[in-house]
Amino acid sequence: MKANMGTADKIVRILLAIVIGLLYFFGQISGVVAIILLVLAVIFILTSFISFCPLYLPFSISTRRKTSKE
Repeated sequence: MKANMGTADKIVRILLAIVIGLLYFFGQISGVVAIILLVLAVIFILTSFISFCPLYLPFSISTRRKTSKE
């Protein structure tokens, strides 16, 4: 797995996951919608920590800054 996520992308995903968690914690979302959003939040956190988004791969998308070595 080659990293394909930049810093800004990771920060946005983590912030969205925090917002979803807070909405659930304060009772603003519930039921099936809450479960789907919480699963999405976990996926956002995991992809942020490993710097790899599998959905970017088939489209050759990379938000990571190019270095002089690449």
